[in-house]
Amino acid sequence: MRASRALAVTALAAVAVAAFLLLRDSGPADPRGATVERIEIESEAVGRTQPVSVVVPPGIPDRGRPALVFLHARGRDDESELDDAFFAALAGLGERALVVAFPDGGGSSYWHDRDSGAWGTYVTEEVIGELVRRFEVDPGRIAVGGISMGGFGAFDLARLHPGRFCAAGGHSPALWASAGETAEDAFDDSDDFARHDVVGAARTDPGAFAGTRLWLDIGEDDPFVPGADAFLEALGSGGVEVTARRWPGEHDDAYWDQHWDEYLRFYARALARCGR
Repeated sequence: MRASRALAVTALAAVAVAAFLLLRDSGPADPRGATVERIEIESEAVGRTQPVSVVVPPGIPDRGRPALVFLHARGRDDESELDDAFFAALAGLGERALVVAFPDGGGSSYWHDRDSGAWGTYVTEEVIGELVRRFEVDPGRIAVGGISMGGFGAFDLARLHPGRFCAAGGHSPALWASAGETAEDAFDDSDDFARHDVVGAARTDPGAFAGTRLWLDIGEDDPFVPGADAFLEALGSGGVEVTARRWPGEHDDAYWDQHWDEYLRFYARALARCGR
C-alpha cells in the first residue's frame, strides 16, 4: 500500500513539474525584467475556469499599485499580447510602470454579459477582485483598454460603470452604428446589441463617460473606421473629451505593435492623474 501510494505521489509530482515546464516554456520570450504570472479564476460569472496573465514590472511599489486591464481581440487569448513590443513599451515607462492584466475572454465574447456568460461581470468583479487581492492593486486606480473586440468591451464597461475606471481606451475598436452592421456572433440578437450599443449610448447619454479619460486610435485602412467616426462624433456632440489618433495602418499586429508606447504612456498618465 505504501509503495503504491509513493508511486502515485511521484507520478503526480512528475505531472506537476511537466506542467510547470510547459507553462514556463510557452511564456513570453522577453519580459525585460517583469514578472509574468498566469493565474486561474474559478469564474461563477461565465461558469468555467478562466486564465489571466498578469504582468508586474520591476520596481513597482508593493502596495497601492495602478493597473490596466487589457482586453484581447476576437479569436485571441490572455497571452496573445505578451510580445517584445509590449514588454519594450512597459519597460520604457520606468518609474511610471503599472500592473497589466490580460484576462482570457473566450473566442468571441465581446466582453459583455450575454447568453454565453456574464463576461462583463467577470472583468469588473472577478478579475479586478483578484488583482486587488493578489497583486495589491489600488481599486481606485484602474484603467481598462483593449484591441478590436477588446476596444469595444473597454468602452462598454466604462459606460456601464461610470467613474469605475480612471481611463478607457479602444485601439482599432470594433464599433458599429447599427445591429445590421455587426460581425457574426458579436451579439446574441438585436436586443443584445441594443443593450450594448456603445455608439447609441454616446449619442443619448454622453454623461456616462464623464470623468473617464478616453482614448481611441485606428488605422487609416481599418474596416472599423466608420464605427469609430460615429462614436467620436457622438462623443463630440455631447461635449465629451477624447484623445483620438488616426495613423497609417490596417487592422493587424503590425499596426498595434507599432503603438504600444503611445498606449501605455496614455494609461500611465491617466492613472497618475486619477482623482485629481
